[in-house]
Formats: sequence, structure tokens, C-alpha cells
Amino acid sequence: MRRIITCLVVLLTFSVTGAYAGAGHSHAPKTKITETQVLSKATSIVTDIVQKGKLDASWAEIKPALAEKRTFKNRPEWVITFNNPKEEDKEKQTLYVFLSLYGDYLAANHTGK
Repeated sequence: MRRIITCLVVLLTFSVTGAYAGAGHSHAPKTKITETQVLSKATSIVTDIVQKGKLDASWAEIKPALAEKRTFKNRPEWVITFNNPKEEDKEKQTLYVFLSLYGDYLAANHTGK
């Protein structure tokens, strides 16, 4: 009986630890992306926003005007600026896309804040 209980405890231990790891699980550190990669990623994000209907279709043709690193709340981020002269609302002619230094999408708005 003691042997059966020991086997069950060992079996249970091995089955529970396997639940913590899965496909795509990695401990490799993220790498910061380059300005070229930032521009490409921001362009695809704007295209996605247009496809979702949140921006006018004219934004899909606009290329990034500027990519720079800014610090918000002690956290550096990429800020990519797009200018669309076809936008009728003057306050919405500039779009800012915010990415982490690793390329994760954070936000997009017309204020730059």
C-alpha cells in the first residue's frame, strides 16, 4: 500500500509541473527594435486601424514623418508621427503611434500625449 501511495504522489507531481509550460513559452530576453523596424511596425498599425474603420482610408497611404524616443512617466517609448494633409479636421491631421522600445503597440492618438 505504501508503494502505491508513493507512486501516486510521484505521478501527481509530474503531471502538475507540466501545466506551467506551453508552446511559445520562452525565457529569452526581448531585444529592442531599430528605427527602421519601428517605422514598418507603425505603418502596419495605422493600416490595421484604417481597416477597423477608426481612421479614414486616406491614412493608409501616409508614410511616417518622424520616429523618435520620448520618455513618459520615466519609461522610454517610440513615438512615430504621421501627417495627413487630406484630413479635413485640422486637429486630427497629425497621428501619433506609441510603441515600446521592444515594438509592442501601446497607443495611438492625435494629441501626442
